[in-house]
Amino acid sequence: QVQLVESGGGLVQAGGSLRLSCTASGLTFSTYAMGWFRQAPGKEREFVASVTCSAGNTSYTDSPEARFTISRDNARNKVYLQMNSLKPDDTAVYYCAASQRLTRRSREYDYWGQGTQVSVDS
Repeated sequence: QVQLVESGGGLVQAGGSLRLSCTASGLTFSTYAMGWFRQAPGKEREFVASVTCSAGNTSYTDSPEARFTISRDNARNKVYLQMNSLKPDDTAVYYCAASQRLTRRSREYDYWGQGTQVSVDS
């Protein structure tokens, strides 16, 4: 059974940083591209970032500019999202997901975690 478990969310002041982690099990992690998405209250789920199997390539949404960095550790079956200079608009539930390809399309992801809440207080 495939499981993706996110952690690292919480409440942070505007301008602060958080690092989200996602631990995968039940799949050959190194063969999947990994992505981060987020969903704010009343809004659709949106793409944040993705990274290829080998971490050779990454893709980011235009927003939140260059404040976020995705990385992965295949030896530990983990993917990370470093978030800096956080803004209240970054408040959302953040999800990690696994795909067979580097993509921004949520429908192309095969497995999803349950999400972790990130709240940014102004």
